[in-house]
Amino acid sequence: MGNELPFSQRPVIILGAGIIGCATARQLLQNGFPVVLVAEYLPGDQNIYYASAWAGAAWHAAGGITPDQRYLQAVTHRILLKMAEDPDSGVSIVGAREYLEQQPAPDSAIWGKTVVSKFREMNPGEYPSHFNCAWSYETLVTDPTRHMPYLGRQVTSLGGRFVRKRVESLQELYELFPESRVFINASGLGSKTLTDVQDDQCFPERGQNVFLATDQCNTLYFRNGKEYTYVIPRPLSKGVVLGGVKQQDDLSPEVDMDVARDEIARAHLLAPEIVPKHPAPEAVSHIIGIRPSRRGGFRLDSERKDHRVVLSAYGFGGGGYAFSYGIADAVVKMVEKAERDNVI
Repeated sequence: MGNELPFSQRPVIILGAGIIGCATARQLLQNGFPVVLVAEYLPGDQNIYYASAWAGAAWHAAGGITPDQRYLQAVTHRILLKMAEDPDSGVSIVGAREYLEQQPAPDSAIWGKTVVSKFREMNPGEYPSHFNCAWSYETLVTDPTRHMPYLGRQVTSLGGRFVRKRVESLQELYELFPESRVFINASGLGSKTLTDVQDDQCFPERGQNVFLATDQCNTLYFRNGKEYTYVIPRPLSKGVVLGGVKQQDDLSPEVDMDVARDEIARAHLLAPEIVPKHPAPEAVSHIIGIRPSRRGGFRLDSERKDHRVVLSAYGFGGGGYAFSYGIADAVVKMVEKAERDNVI
């Protein structure tokens, strides 16, 4: 017993190295906890199941969420805003214009005005007349092609370790790291198939976007209502991402040209000054990713299992980046509670 490792020196094991796993690893490492990430896909990978590589990744206040969940998004905004000072992070501040088809409901995205800068209700005449109302504000966009490799470098430089391995159960992870006491399941869609999790609420949701190369890449456009359309700027990659579409249980890696044409047409109606009706073919490319969605919303909780603490943070669908650093912050607090319980 005498030479047992102190609790706080036992590595925290994170399953999954997408935006949730990596953001959590970074925050834990900054707080002095040793961390090992075990994952099938790692920062820099381009597999369609590694959704964090393909995300639109705009910070947008979500509607229909609880006050606690709003705060998680607010924390994310605070941390991303600081990151935007470092061009390597892939985070940029952009102007946003949001058009609503009807008056916002009490639980709509309007709460975001407590978090974003320069929020104002736009005047009629400043936006197309068939919308009920519109908002203008500043928000944050993250370029995942830059942000995931950046996060990977940050985790490594802080002393974190990546292990590329697919595991079939949490039990397999416990056996790989017998000394560890804290395990974090940030495996996204993996939680559907892990034999000792088998969360049937999880499901894959295909996203397909158009990337349009353009110099007009400093304003985000968002249409909220019966039709869900966005134009997300990527200033650092000199282009915009056009969407969106959600295709439940469709796993096709092939570009669906009907979807692409529809997204271009909708984006043209939303932002004709950025998106031409018929963009030059050489300016157009396609992005496909399988989002790790979950019926009833994401899972974020802590359980004691024998002498281990197992935290779950998965099922964010298309909201991973908007929740990322707030979730990481919440998970760090859970790990600190486990540490505190061990000390006292």
